[in-house]
Amino acid sequence: MRNILIIGAGRSASSLIQYLLQKSDAENLHLTIGDLSLELAQRKTNNHKNATAIAFDIFNESQRHIEIQKADIVISMLPAHMHIEVAKDCITYKKHMVTASYVSDAMQELDAAAKANNLIFMNEIGLDPGIDHMSAMKIIDEIRDQGGKVILFESFCGGLVAPESDNNLWNYKFTWAPRNVVLAGQGGAAKFIQEGTYKYIPYHKLFRRTEFLEVEGYGRFEGYANRDSLKYRSVYGLDDALTLYRGTIRRVGFSKAWNMFVQLGMTDDSYKIDNSENISYREFVNLFLPFHPTDSVEIKLRLQLGIEQDDIMWDKLLELDLFNKNKIVGLKDASPAQILEKILTDSWTLEEHDKDMIVMYHKFGYEINGVEKQIDSKMVCIGDDQTYTAMAKTVGLPVAMATLQILNGNIKTPGVQLPINKEVYLPILNELETFGIHFKETEMRYVGYNPDHIKL
Repeated sequence: MRNILIIGAGRSASSLIQYLLQKSDAENLHLTIGDLSLELAQRKTNNHKNATAIAFDIFNESQRHIEIQKADIVISMLPAHMHIEVAKDCITYKKHMVTASYVSDAMQELDAAAKANNLIFMNEIGLDPGIDHMSAMKIIDEIRDQGGKVILFESFCGGLVAPESDNNLWNYKFTWAPRNVVLAGQGGAAKFIQEGTYKYIPYHKLFRRTEFLEVEGYGRFEGYANRDSLKYRSVYGLDDALTLYRGTIRRVGFSKAWNMFVQLGMTDDSYKIDNSENISYREFVNLFLPFHPTDSVEIKLRLQLGIEQDDIMWDKLLELDLFNKNKIVGLKDASPAQILEKILTDSWTLEEHDKDMIVMYHKFGYEINGVEKQIDSKMVCIGDDQTYTAMAKTVGLPVAMATLQILNGNIKTPGVQLPINKEVYLPILNELETFGIHFKETEMRYVGYNPDHIKL
């Protein structure tokens, strides 16, 4: 049998493992699923005859070497910073490797060695990055094949709560790592290009500069800019595009409300709060407000943020129970961001029967035969339940499909790579459609930001 080693059995691995187990008899596969938690790995195998669960410690060098040697291909679903030791072992033992994570500098340095050993190290083959690359490159290549030139590319993606489970004023619940949500946008100004001009949005202004998007059947959304929209400019071959913008999708109103936390300083992760384990939620809020001998925390917060009596922003804050003097933070040496994450988790954790939703939206402006045109491409995926979530499907299925394509020799190009070549994205996008993950493409008149070409 052909052996696949899967390292990491967390939430994103459920659909990945299910897909490969369903294919295991026909494709002659055996899965070894390793996780620090043996119980978690065992749950994911579901007692399947073609799967073995093991307790796996990535820092146990001897065990890592043994298991990688036994595999024909390795899937790493570990946090991104843990991939590199696995990757080095894959070079040593001449094994292909697949991850859903961004290509780090350390991973890229292995490109020559991977090529020398005819190994495929497929990265960024999850949702975002992953499905975004594949679905974008499909249309970009189609435009080029017709002799067209891309002048605008915008791409948005968001993990949200499904409409039937959307029951709070924020229209949001955590569908992935809460910490990533709290820290979103930090680490430098957002950078993109519009109509040939570079644009920058500093963090303290990020959530007040949003784009609006319409998705048929699901209503209106907003998008705020990712930190570096130009990261894939050359990768996509869009160095001459006038507009290039990548963003994160939320329901309308979320960003304005989230900006309250940014302005107060609650998303800061650079310092620790003294005595953080013993303070109440109310005391935490008061840390960021000026002293006043008579005004309450509520009044001070209203004055600080300029919240009027009938403003929905106030109701959103009340819904989070921020002013509760009896709820204790209970986190030792915690940063403001860690405390905020704890508070939000109380309100934004998906309930047992809640479903999540992924929304992806691409906009392509292009010129062909002297005529400017536009294609909008939209995808919505709803989760099945708390195990087979939309996030798990859209992250895990492309990883699983790429793994099988590599094993079967359909993906041949060696080296450290992204899924931007036709041999990768065409079969995977086609197969994803059979799982309900498909894009609706609409052609329309080009709009852009300066359709009349007025000199700005």
